[in-house]
Amino acid sequence: MSYFHRPTLLARLSSQPEWDLLVIGGGATGLGVALDGLSRGYRTLLLERDDFAKGTSSRSTKLVHGGVRYLAQGDVGLVREALHERGLLLQNAPHLVENQDFVIPNYSWWGGPFYTIGLKLYDWLAGRRSFGDSRHLGRAETLRRLGNLCRTGLRGGVLYHDGQFDDARLAVNLAQTILEAGGTALNHCAVTALRKDAAGRLCGAEAIDQETDSIYELRAKVVVNATGVFVDEVLRLDEPAARPLVQPSQGVHLVVSRDFLPGPDALMIPKTDDGRVLFAVPWQGRVLLGTTDTPLPAASAEPRAQEAEIDFILRTAGRYLTRAPGRADVLSVFAGLRPLAAPTKGATSTKEISRSHKIIVSESGLLTITGGKWTTYRRMAEDAVDRAVALGLLPAASSRTARQLIHGAQPTPDHQALLAAYGTDAPALRQLMASEPDLAEKLDPSFDFTRAEVVWAARSELARTVEDVLARRVRLLFLDAQAAIRAAPVVAELLARELGHDAAWQQRQVAAFTELARGYSL
Repeated sequence: MSYFHRPTLLARLSSQPEWDLLVIGGGATGLGVALDGLSRGYRTLLLERDDFAKGTSSRSTKLVHGGVRYLAQGDVGLVREALHERGLLLQNAPHLVENQDFVIPNYSWWGGPFYTIGLKLYDWLAGRRSFGDSRHLGRAETLRRLGNLCRTGLRGGVLYHDGQFDDARLAVNLAQTILEAGGTALNHCAVTALRKDAAGRLCGAEAIDQETDSIYELRAKVVVNATGVFVDEVLRLDEPAARPLVQPSQGVHLVVSRDFLPGPDALMIPKTDDGRVLFAVPWQGRVLLGTTDTPLPAASAEPRAQEAEIDFILRTAGRYLTRAPGRADVLSVFAGLRPLAAPTKGATSTKEISRSHKIIVSESGLLTITGGKWTTYRRMAEDAVDRAVALGLLPAASSRTARQLIHGAQPTPDHQALLAAYGTDAPALRQLMASEPDLAEKLDPSFDFTRAEVVWAARSELARTVEDVLARRVRLLFLDAQAAIRAAPVVAELLARELGHDAAWQQRQVAAFTELARGYSL
């Protein structure tokens, strides 16, 4: 489809005299801003220097949630907003968002009443968009639901409902929605400089296509910096002495076999040794353990888990699981950096830093949005574009994203079914496998991902590299790093055939991906 034809998209960079809205950053926030602008009728361009959701937006705990711990901290407004947006995500992307049951085990006499009351408030704040009522569980039902749970001292549990999703696939679907709505979204295309007019007002940017090194001069009425943990880099393009806005905080996740949590329910540990929350969540046939909250001095494109973080997660999980996972059981480990809005005065803990989003406007007119989380991406985007309108930079128009279906949207009764996450694209994938039976072969015997999904990723999902496919289209890197390494040569061969690359390109791709994937394995 021409929507996803890269040369056609690149040609627009030269042919469009001026954009209404230029968005820098292809993570959750940037994609949301671009889609919001398009919903109001603005000529919109989004540029991402790597791949969509390459950073924080592919490295979450895969939860669409209000934030139970924020409720415990008394931030009722943030929780109410997130629960509302959780409901909209289920409405607009039902092929990706599903209702997940969580159980909080109770080992103290006061735990049952305390968490039951708190979660009833959580239900109430969700209103008509509630995912289901929370309730107290007896000891027997708690053990039935969480079969590997430690029995010693267990009194019962509390069941509540939240959402689960595939973060990177939602990002890809948002990019597809942007393109189908008439916008332009390009990955592997980096903004390298900002342009100002004689009065010092921002009027555009310079960008480079990372594949061809072609340089483009772009004019835009509004430029939005939505680069997550890298917002300070773009701020320095605008003003070299700009004060840092982000305090990076690292969250680490370990992926283990489903044997460690065999049922359909997730485990939530409400208070660990350092006062944080730990989850064990079933995800794509494996179990996700996390997360940590470790302040870091600077952001990096490929953050690595610290040994202390790995030990903390395994040690904490071991206290609640009868058969505890060890280092040898970890199939993949990944780290993501939260773009927390840095405080104006030095806070000593990331727990003191706001999870809500902030919008800052520089003297030149650069709009920077930072903070927030996946669940509230749509509201963050709406607020950012509203600010541009309020400043008189764009004509007044109302956001329409609250009711805008995302590419692939269709009711999905069984989220575990083969190709369910593709939603309305699933029939086309099945047809591809029927017409070319060799594409029905699996990429790895342990997973259902097929060669057809690689071809589809290249043709219809803007994938350009082996990493794009194995990290963010089929998620194999995040599920089993060694399996991803085994699959890399086949993926490189299929991509080369689709994108017109030679054997040398394949070799470079496999080598680069193998080096990357080693960092996801213990």
